[in-house]
Amino acid sequence: MAQSSAESTLARLSQEGTTPGHLKAQVQHLSKPRFIELLELIIQEFEYFLKAINLINNQSLETLLEELLEAFTLKIGQILQADRTTIFIVDGENRELWSKVAQSGEEKAVEIRIPINKGIAGYVAETKKTLNIPNAYDDPRFNRATDEETGYRTKNILCMPIFSDDITNVVAVVQLLNKIGGDRFTHEDEKEFESFARSIGVLLESCNSFYTAARTQKGLNALLNAISSLEQSLELEVTLQSVMAEAQKLMQADRSTIWLMDGNELWSKVQSADRTELVELRQANDQDSIVGYVASTGETLNIPDAYKDSRFDSSADDRTGYRTHSILCMPVFNSSGQIMGVTQLINKAQGSFTRSDESFMRAFNTQAGIALENAQLFENVMLEKQYQKDILQSLSDAVISTDMGGRIVTINEAALNLLGCPTVTADQDEDAGRRIKQAWEELLVGRLIWEIVPIERLKSRLADSLEFGSEQYVPEQTLQVAVAIMDGQQSLLVPVEIRRKTSTLFPSKQEDATSERYYLWGHPKQPVTGPKNLQQLEHSINLTVNPLTAPGGGVRGGLVVLEDISQEKRMKTTLYRYMTPSVADQVMALGEDSLMVGKRRDVTVLFSDIRGYTTLTESLEASQVVSMLNDYFETMVEAVFNHQGTLDKFIGDALMAVFGAPLPLENHGWSAVEAALDMRERLVHFNRARQAAGQPEINIGIGLSSGEVVSGNIGSRKKMEYTVIGDGVNLSSRLEGATKQYGCDIVMSEHTYDRCRDLVWVRELDLTRVKGKTKPVKIYELIGSRQNHKLDEQTQNFLDLYHQGRKAYTSQKFTRALEIFTRAKVMRPYDKAVDVHIGRIHAYLENPPPADWDGVYVMKTK
Repeated sequence: MAQSSAESTLARLSQEGTTPGHLKAQVQHLSKPRFIELLELIIQEFEYFLKAINLINNQSLETLLEELLEAFTLKIGQILQADRTTIFIVDGENRELWSKVAQSGEEKAVEIRIPINKGIAGYVAETKKTLNIPNAYDDPRFNRATDEETGYRTKNILCMPIFSDDITNVVAVVQLLNKIGGDRFTHEDEKEFESFARSIGVLLESCNSFYTAARTQKGLNALLNAISSLEQSLELEVTLQSVMAEAQKLMQADRSTIWLMDGNELWSKVQSADRTELVELRQANDQDSIVGYVASTGETLNIPDAYKDSRFDSSADDRTGYRTHSILCMPVFNSSGQIMGVTQLINKAQGSFTRSDESFMRAFNTQAGIALENAQLFENVMLEKQYQKDILQSLSDAVISTDMGGRIVTINEAALNLLGCPTVTADQDEDAGRRIKQAWEELLVGRLIWEIVPIERLKSRLADSLEFGSEQYVPEQTLQVAVAIMDGQQSLLVPVEIRRKTSTLFPSKQEDATSERYYLWGHPKQPVTGPKNLQQLEHSINLTVNPLTAPGGGVRGGLVVLEDISQEKRMKTTLYRYMTPSVADQVMALGEDSLMVGKRRDVTVLFSDIRGYTTLTESLEASQVVSMLNDYFETMVEAVFNHQGTLDKFIGDALMAVFGAPLPLENHGWSAVEAALDMRERLVHFNRARQAAGQPEINIGIGLSSGEVVSGNIGSRKKMEYTVIGDGVNLSSRLEGATKQYGCDIVMSEHTYDRCRDLVWVRELDLTRVKGKTKPVKIYELIGSRQNHKLDEQTQNFLDLYHQGRKAYTSQKFTRALEIFTRAKVMRPYDKAVDVHIGRIHAYLENPPPADWDGVYVMKTK
């Protein structure tokens, strides 16, 4: 019986088996012949599975893909009569093409990798189109450097995609060089290849899947072996040697070393050259060495030739008598995500370490990190108490531990600061600061936590956590306390109650107000009525309540964590008004310096302005003007945000947006163009609604320009705002004004056009020199997106005629230019750009420009 039948039977049974009792009921009512037939189908199916498993476990499977590549390459070259043939496999995860290139003699083939978006093969892989190039040196995608290095002369190229079974994904690319006995590869060659290309694609995809599964299986086996050996001992040195041995087998490396952090040093123990003893090695944890660089940055280093890398220190080789060639060095993280060490693999058995090796070693290091962390914890168990105290004090969040009755046991420095403990001033020494904090800590330890941290339902949340071991997280809570000078020292005052005060101006609203009665140090027996020097403190916090578990199980206390988000909340609320939430969150993650510190950035600036604003609004009431602008800006800002822009500011009826700041944007020019086109489309819908309401239409002008600007918080101490300044900003503003002169709604500079010329329809308006600048710049009218806007024949004919006129105009052939632009005006009588050129031509015919005139028009207005 066919395999597909067995597969469909087993698949159907597995689906039916998901319902409890359903599969049993189905089998129960089968006749004996049908039951026997079912058994045969399932047996046959499992035989296929066993064969596949055996193939995956076969040690020779790793060479199967290489042999298939070599065989397919040879045969394709024979069939299509190519002098040289290469098959590149698509590595989608790493965005690369890779292949095995045979070396001279009997040396093992060398793996080569190229970016998927580079060269002729990369073009075919991305576009899924065949390239038949009769002359390689005429194609800009061809890299001549390879010919120059090898002395080979590439004449013609045929490069074709190989698809997977579903004919949608490119799994490989075949590249054939120099047709034997012919001037070039023919269409018949392409057809010949297509006749068997699909079969090759299916085979390559299947073989690559088995190859990947085999590598994964080997990696898992090695990890299981490592875990098994680690279970035998928790001694750090034994763990080191076990992990090193398993990593060496997994990666087929000659040696494997694990370096562990020890303060400002990294240390390890390796075998001597004669493998008779362990030699301890130590080196500084800095970026001047390979392992120090990885430990400092967390980056992976894959070095094919160690002696060509300036960070490599050959002294270890000198001491041990060993010779290092290739190196793969990767970080090892503990369970907290912190770097605890570095694995270093030395001398791959064949060739250099690959991206695949990096992927497997990354998974291996995860397990190694767990094992090493356990060993280190075992070694440091006697120092655990002090270690935990040091961590508690170093945390930036406020952390308070309690006993089972809710009384404070420990309170860290961040918690003291949150409650108002005074910090050390410039005229105080550190000892004075420590004494103040110690005094506060002594007064707070032993107090009930809800009496000094007045957060709603804190007592019941902690009681629930202590009784049931539950973990609770409550975001955006309000913490209100006060401090005042009492008996000569600054003391903590906790409000007796938080009551609501109704606003007299807006009776429907309520405002928070702290009671004038307080507990001193949270002690109910020491009430205080608001002193004159009272300073109220209010924080927005994220509250976390966790149980503290004892080593033998059970709960031994509680842990309350208070994350102060007051500044973050205020900053986030502000940022959401100027950029999308996703961008704002990234800026928040980078910290305040991402906005405060001035930086040079490559950006695109967009300016838009309402045409005839004064005339439009002079007959409107003030409330109507505000309403119109709010509705208009609401939809226009959405267009900016939808394309990853940042709202810089409103200037009356004008809007300024930046693409590429405060966070870099890969193609900010195209994003700005998309936003401008979106604004154009939104204006159409906006005007339809105004027309329906009997209101006049709004027209806008948009200017776009790209370039380097300076970004940062600019202003005075009393008022600052994030903005960008530079030539790109000024030019965008001028171009927005130029839309009136040329009668179009969107004008862009050549600096933006160069970033997206393949994506847009434009027409060149002028070569102009804006006021205050000496270097001229080309400016263009943005017609539309090539993807979403198709030019009709009439428009195309007009643009061709217009471009001819521009060419004659800039060549000082004014009579010819006048004739062409006159014909263009017949096609579009009201085109302002045509009128501008006709007017200038008449002026130049009467008063010709100098012989060295370069076609530049000086823009006299801003």
